[in-house]
Amino acid sequence: MAQQQIEILNKMEWEVVIGLEIHAQLATKSKIFSGAATAYGAAPNTQACVVDLGMPGVLPVLNAEAVRMAVKFGLATGCKIAPRSVFARKNYFYPDLPKGYQISQYELPIVAQGTLEIQLDDGAGNTIGKTIGITRAHLEEDAGKSLHEDFHDLTGVDLNRAGTPLLEIVSEPDLRSAKEAVAYMKKIHSLVRYLEICDGNMQEGSFRCDANVSMRPKGQGKFGTRAEIKNINSFRFVERAINYEIERQTDLLERGGTVIQETRLYDANKDETRSMRSKEEAMDYRYFPDPDLLPVILDDAFIEATRKTLPELPDEKRERFVHQFGLTPYDASVLTASRELADFFEVTEKASGGTAKLAANWVMGDLSGALNKANLDITASPVTAHRLGGMIQRISDNTISGKIAKEVFEAMWNGEGDADTVIEKKGLKQVTDTGAIEAAINAVVANNPKQLEQYHGGQEKLFGFFVGQAMKATQGKANPALLNELLKKKLGG
Repeated sequence: MAQQQIEILNKMEWEVVIGLEIHAQLATKSKIFSGAATAYGAAPNTQACVVDLGMPGVLPVLNAEAVRMAVKFGLATGCKIAPRSVFARKNYFYPDLPKGYQISQYELPIVAQGTLEIQLDDGAGNTIGKTIGITRAHLEEDAGKSLHEDFHDLTGVDLNRAGTPLLEIVSEPDLRSAKEAVAYMKKIHSLVRYLEICDGNMQEGSFRCDANVSMRPKGQGKFGTRAEIKNINSFRFVERAINYEIERQTDLLERGGTVIQETRLYDANKDETRSMRSKEEAMDYRYFPDPDLLPVILDDAFIEATRKTLPELPDEKRERFVHQFGLTPYDASVLTASRELADFFEVTEKASGGTAKLAANWVMGDLSGALNKANLDITASPVTAHRLGGMIQRISDNTISGKIAKEVFEAMWNGEGDADTVIEKKGLKQVTDTGAIEAAINAVVANNPKQLEQYHGGQEKLFGFFVGQAMKATQGKANPALLNELLKKKLGG
């Protein structure tokens, strides 16, 4: 390519186009076409039956619960639920696919054409919404797993996952940055957990995604050639993999090269993507309707019965938290990120006597910090929502100060009982007796004549010094507001 053309490419402004294919493992107890168990962690090849292995003479039977879960997702995202959907065979050879084909859906998926609203930070502290299209969500079975560790120059195959039900959620190519892709993936992750159709465990492979990434000159309508990054199983890795791919493709294009349509893998250790194989087209899989499975016919009664099982969804809950509890949209978004966290907050708020903002601050602050430090989920919190709410109530009624509450919380975390027990046992009750606080203030002022003179000389910052000394004199138990009020009177005189 001529140097002049390369210089033009270097000056060009590029736009990334991203689409995600999210694989959510459905939380059924048995597989999508057999009665084999789906429990995680079983010994290799102990949860694969003759149907999963595709043995001669066996026939698949569709798991109705997997269908219901797919419909549940479709209703929650405003998708069209197909009254008639068809399973197809996706033909390819791989050691962990004993049948030689994967049962999936192709031309007639069960769910299609929906939307999802994501929230983004505009960089100026404001939150803006963006609508992402959902092309389809179809049912399919998972393949087995190839194992390369502990096998010298060999590969082992574990077929426990073969036949596990998946819902593949395919987005429109509406995402324009790695951060948007992460926001979308987190929103889907939250939604499937709210719906209780997937446990969302990314470490166990229950929730993972493939990212399709391409670049095009800004303003151009035609899409560029895309590369697909397979099986990314963390939000952090999704962002890093996409950003690496953006840089790789941009650099390649600006040097006058051509992006190849291919499948790539993300290496987290090297923080790079690498080529795996050329990207297959649908025709390469020779899709055709599975002759062993009848079309899935859904009537209105089934769809409406499923609609009635929908819980309060994240967006609805967020709006309710804003209006019912007077929380900011940001606080409401944080607290409704997971159903478990939202439930914990609501119990805490009620137990606190209705002090919503204070309850929100403690749940998002000290409690979340302690959970993160201990690597615990909210469901495993050593401090229950009832006990946290009880402690917050003691802050509200001035039994303890916010500072003393941190000591009480730590004791509760360590299993020393509820707030009232800890306060009584450690003698932490806040001093609200005016006479006692005045006595402490008088002693502090009398013992610090030099600082008193400097304060009256205009060094008003010394007010904080007197507050600290008075607090120390009361062992931190003085009511802060009352102490400040009495100290101002004393120093003003």
